[in-house]
Amino acid sequence: MKPLLLIVAFALFFSCQPKTETVENVSPEPKKPRTIVTTDGEIDDVDSFIRMLLYANEFRIEGLIYSSSMWHYKGDGKGTLFTSEMEMTRKMYGAKTDLRWPGVEWMNPLLDAYEEIFPKLSQHAEGFPTADYLRSVVRVGNINFEGEMEVDTEGSDFIKAKLLDEDMEPIYLQVWGGTNTIARALKSIEDEYKGTPEWNNIYHKITDKAIIYAILDQDATYRKYIAPNWPDLKIYYNSSQFWCFAYAWKRAVPESQHYLFEGKFMGEEIINNHGPLLKQYYSYGDGQMQAGDDEHIHGDPTRLENAQWGTFGIYDFISEGDSPAYLHLIDVGLDNLNQPQWGGWGGRLVQSPEQPNRWEDGKNVLDFNPFTDTLDATYPQIRWVEAIQEDFAARADWCVMDYVDANHPPVVKAVGATRLSAKPGDKLTLEIQTSDPDGDQLDTKFWVYQEVGSYTGTTELTSSGSKVEVTLDGTSTGQLHVIGEVKDNAAHSMTRYARFVVEVN
Repeated sequence: MKPLLLIVAFALFFSCQPKTETVENVSPEPKKPRTIVTTDGEIDDVDSFIRMLLYANEFRIEGLIYSSSMWHYKGDGKGTLFTSEMEMTRKMYGAKTDLRWPGVEWMNPLLDAYEEIFPKLSQHAEGFPTADYLRSVVRVGNINFEGEMEVDTEGSDFIKAKLLDEDMEPIYLQVWGGTNTIARALKSIEDEYKGTPEWNNIYHKITDKAIIYAILDQDATYRKYIAPNWPDLKIYYNSSQFWCFAYAWKRAVPESQHYLFEGKFMGEEIINNHGPLLKQYYSYGDGQMQAGDDEHIHGDPTRLENAQWGTFGIYDFISEGDSPAYLHLIDVGLDNLNQPQWGGWGGRLVQSPEQPNRWEDGKNVLDFNPFTDTLDATYPQIRWVEAIQEDFAARADWCVMDYVDANHPPVVKAVGATRLSAKPGDKLTLEIQTSDPDGDQLDTKFWVYQEVGSYTGTTELTSSGSKVEVTLDGTSTGQLHVIGEVKDNAAHSMTRYARFVVEVN
């Protein structure tokens, strides 16, 4: 064989050999969290649903379940009168045969509109599910009355099957209405297995994988059934922080940030001229009214002066009180998914000292609010409002723009370890690596999330570009959280983060 041919032969031989990699150098792609949404279909659920569809590539939506609540139920069609178990709605409504029921069709036009914009969305990020797939996981759960959990339904059976499947990845059960359909699924599992040799394994299988994220208690089934019978089931309970995305947002959000919820921003940057899905987003004075809910007067432009929560303008934000349930699932670099006490776009929840499987907000979860100079039970969510709303507007552009014309989030990666040990008086250098898919200029800042950690000493940060020198005082110990925050310089800036956790001892 001639030398040249010999060289070519050897090259072909080695190019065809299987390639190997050192396992230690390969970082497995993190799996997107599994989730099932249960919803009573209130107008703020619809708006939460629309925003969620624009983030549907960030998690695995495995179920979309119609359910009931203290505010919305269908009735049994037999004229049966029902009185709420919840004090507020019992006093407001008394005995009713049905209550403000929006039906079980409202997802359909939203999924049809999502199908229209799917080709555009898919230009901007991988992983958006098809509309046909989302339609395939829609089910009707327990809807006849508030808290009804006596019978199996398609929705409860669907949740039951997911809880019993062999995928042991955590599955987040979002509760946008009542917990009754989830409670029925659990009761059906208990009825089938309790008292059998399999029960212990089944119980622990469910409690190992299921996590409930609830916005308030909107029926009594968690308190009366789930908590006493499934005490090891994890629940993330948001009763305070969601208000900055709910009907009372004007009272919760600092006035200087109201523009992010007012009609000029919501109407021009999100709702109008951004495709058929966002056009269905409910806002004040927009002329829309939800079928079945006679209390949905928000869209009537003649009623803006008499709105329950204040005075509003056309296209002002109404409510998305349930959105924190899935904002918690979006990986923006804050590493909060499995550490809800660390805080993130879904707020900050801490472990209950009385119930170790319950994480909650409230009076014991306060962040310093620089706008009011006070500790505030809502600020753990408010601190992210600007980034969240600007991100929403950027994604609204994805519905109608080609990739080259829209904005995309910067990429932020920690250089080296993100979990570190130090001693009092140490100096640490932390570094992040940043890039932007659109070539935008990036603004980087580092800050200490003081309320999260247990470190109460003084910390001096000296930053230079993508590095920061952290100087600890000479006496304090505890856990210190340093956040690297990176924002791109675009029309609607998008922000991503890296979190460093330093154990000082």
